[in-house]
Amino acid sequence: MTKTDEAVSSARAAGALEVFSIFLKLGLTCFGGPIAHLGYFREEFVARRKWLDEQAYADLVALCQFLPGPASSQTGFAIGLMRAGYAGALAAWAGFTLPSAMALVLFAFGASALGGPVGTGLVHGLKLVAVAIVAQAVWGMARSLCPDRERASIAAVAALILLFSTSALAQIGAIVLGGVAGLWLCRAEQTNGAGHIAMPVSRASGFVFLAAFIILLAGLPILAHVAPSSGIALFEAFYRSGALVFGGGHVVLPLLREAVVGPGWVSDDVFLTGYGAAQAVPGPLFTFAAYLGAVMKGSLGGIAGAAVALIGIFLPGILILLAALPFWDNFRKRLTAQAMMRGVNAAVVGILGAALYDPVWTSSVQGPRDFAIALTGFVLLVAWRAPPLVVVVFSAVAGIAAAML
Repeated sequence: MTKTDEAVSSARAAGALEVFSIFLKLGLTCFGGPIAHLGYFREEFVARRKWLDEQAYADLVALCQFLPGPASSQTGFAIGLMRAGYAGALAAWAGFTLPSAMALVLFAFGASALGGPVGTGLVHGLKLVAVAIVAQAVWGMARSLCPDRERASIAAVAALILLFSTSALAQIGAIVLGGVAGLWLCRAEQTNGAGHIAMPVSRASGFVFLAAFIILLAGLPILAHVAPSSGIALFEAFYRSGALVFGGGHVVLPLLREAVVGPGWVSDDVFLTGYGAAQAVPGPLFTFAAYLGAVMKGSLGGIAGAAVALIGIFLPGILILLAALPFWDNFRKRLTAQAMMRGVNAAVVGILGAALYDPVWTSSVQGPRDFAIALTGFVLLVAWRAPPLVVVVFSAVAGIAAAML
């Protein structure tokens, strides 16, 4: 290695450490969900550090919202990539993700010790948090993604599909149907995106990442069938869930429920308790996967299960982002691509609406008292703009009080 190469390598290492320290701070303080995370990122990297300008940031956010996966984590990954190459991208992901993942794994280990009226009330209060949070997500997404009768109809059909069949195939079918309907019904509007994103990813590399995304998505189910293994089955379930999430972190709820509750790995009660707890920690909602991996029944659970689940759910979003970066400028200007994604996003609203009813509502709201707690949480979120952490504390305290009464 020449001195020049050593200097470049040292500069990249220093850049990756800088990226990790900044994103670690964000991972410890970013409460409020993906939209709030994007606001934190803009303040940190556009306004304060000036790593990129407003147009480049808006363009990057548009790409990450267009693709499947967790938009805020993908945006952070891309900013790390721009700053310090692939090492910087991994540093950004690790710094932003690990704090909440570790907190949820600790909660998973301690949740089984909860007992008596206090423990029962706390767990039930966390389940009611899920009702308020998902209702807020459905309300907000419906207003922005289903503003006309065409997209509202696509959402309604998708919800009906999921209400009558909660299988993974039904969810995939609803998304595909939404895309086809979008091509037919949602071509009236066209967005002319301006700006350009410069990324250190070549077109050849983009094709390699796309091939990896498709091979894993199609090949993991076959591998899990041919060579049965709890580790492969777990990784496949979370990879599939991460690959099919459009429209925000809350949409992963029905996908993950089908992936882990359906096979009997996790009960509905444990699932919703963890989902409620995930609202109390900073960072991306996808770290809920670490909790699920830790509480998994069978031979794979604990730290190993959490690691497999966490990597599995984030990997597809990262691969598809790296695949899209070299081609985004041309693809995003196509009318057909825009129309298809409008239909897909509308279908996603319907899928999340169906999940609000089953399992969130049916497993949590058992009477007027539960409804009152969930309704209060929803009003706090929507009308009073309260942070999710406030709603978590309120619902937990209310759940404990209700159980003791």
